[in-house]
Amino acid sequence: MSDRETLPGATTPKAPGGAPALPEEALKIASGYAFAGPALDLGALLWDGVCLPDAQVRIPLPMLNRHGLVAGATGTGKTKTLQLIAEQLSAQGVPVFLADIKGDVSGISAPGVAGDKVRSRVAEVHQRWTATGFPAEFYALGGIGHGTPVRATVTSFGPVLLSKVLGLNRTQEQSLGLVFHYADRKGLELLDLKDLAAVVAFLTSDEGKAELKTLGGLSPATAGVILRSLTAFEAQGMGDFFGEPEFDTAEFLRTAEDGRGVVSVLELSAVQDEPRLFSTFLMWLLADLFHDLPEVGDADKPKLVFFFDEAHLLFDDASKAFLESITRTVRLIRSKGVGVFFVTQTPKDVPADVLAQLGNRVQHALRAFTPDDQKALTATVRTFPDLAYDLEELLTGLGTGEAVVTVLSEKGAPTPVAAIRLRAPESLMGPVEPAVLERAVTGSPLFERYAQAVDRESAYEKLQRRPEPGQPEQPAPSERPEPESRREERSREEPSVVEQVVGSGMFKSLARSIGTQIGREITRSLFGTARRRR
Repeated sequence: MSDRETLPGATTPKAPGGAPALPEEALKIASGYAFAGPALDLGALLWDGVCLPDAQVRIPLPMLNRHGLVAGATGTGKTKTLQLIAEQLSAQGVPVFLADIKGDVSGISAPGVAGDKVRSRVAEVHQRWTATGFPAEFYALGGIGHGTPVRATVTSFGPVLLSKVLGLNRTQEQSLGLVFHYADRKGLELLDLKDLAAVVAFLTSDEGKAELKTLGGLSPATAGVILRSLTAFEAQGMGDFFGEPEFDTAEFLRTAEDGRGVVSVLELSAVQDEPRLFSTFLMWLLADLFHDLPEVGDADKPKLVFFFDEAHLLFDDASKAFLESITRTVRLIRSKGVGVFFVTQTPKDVPADVLAQLGNRVQHALRAFTPDDQKALTATVRTFPDLAYDLEELLTGLGTGEAVVTVLSEKGAPTPVAAIRLRAPESLMGPVEPAVLERAVTGSPLFERYAQAVDRESAYEKLQRRPEPGQPEQPAPSERPEPESRREERSREEPSVVEQVVGSGMFKSLARSIGTQIGREITRSLFGTARRRR
């Protein structure tokens, strides 16, 4: 088999208008998906258990920034649906972000294999299938796993998201916000967890009690709880996720030389036992994009489509303020050209205010083995508009790779609810070989930029060298005087400071925190994340 095998015998689907043999109800549904502009092909209509390949179901490309939901029980094909959509977005020049919880999405970078199941599916839906790999970049949170490390500074992450990770209650969350405010005001850069712990420890010490009193809403007891939570969190090895060089989320917006969108795959299998951490980190990535991207209005295609896997973990035990921030982010980021797809088991996992903003729906099968399952099934049916199917019966009878779909038309109106048999992804459905993945990671220019963690002077170091009462402050190592003869010699040997800084891998991280160093107060919004200057 060649790397780009094209299956023979697949015919080009006819437009709904050219399918007079379709049942009348099916023809009405199919006509709702006959879009004139560019669109992604999802699959063929199912009617009375029969696949109708002349009735193709699609999503208009400009509507992908109206957000969406991919839901269904475990093992029903959600991951393959993400892969199918991501491939076509990439082919249309749209960058994609995918969270890889199970470690099996790396195959999107390699051509697929035309096995018996693929051949059967391709024939059923009249798909012209060509084995194709797509441009991909691989990331790992904190470098734990196979991928370029993704880190955030504590300052950038902000108090609201960090409170979610630490499991703090609303009062403790507000108190942590006061600690961030104090650090901003005093020029104490919070780059990693030890910086934040040092500030809280200082405020609870005898020396810092006077400073603590200036933060009226922060009690010593609450500060102690925060410090213990930070200490336990860092003891679990979570410090690797915070620090510099901080990841620039603009890396997700790249296209390859051939014009296809780069698929950014964030491996989470190595941290899947810390769901609160990785779900909140995904929200930081999204909030950071929101901060930095300009308004674009209604564009011909999205600038990025962001798939948020295991979305229910984000909403579990979330505070009211946190949920309100998520809702605002989802509502407003559309105007910046970013589409967000939440991936979970049932629509009830997503708060109603967020669910109402998800215009595109792909619902895979649900199970009804228990009373709770039946409640979830009934609740799911209620989230769909009127339809020609008995949806409760249909959802429990769908096979793997089948789904119920409704999307927004080119005019922004919901399409008729359609049961479909999905197309087969053209890339490899499964992980690539570990050696292949490792070569892809280490061969990326981004790996060199972000691989090595850097610990520059910040709050921890500044508080460590604070003077004893009555003693002058010790200068930082970089501030200690140097003999004039050595300065002249070094100036002849080395490039200028500007050349060194601009040419270094740390330049972006330094630039992002310049607001803290100069203004001493960082403007925060939505989740309390820092607005960074680039």
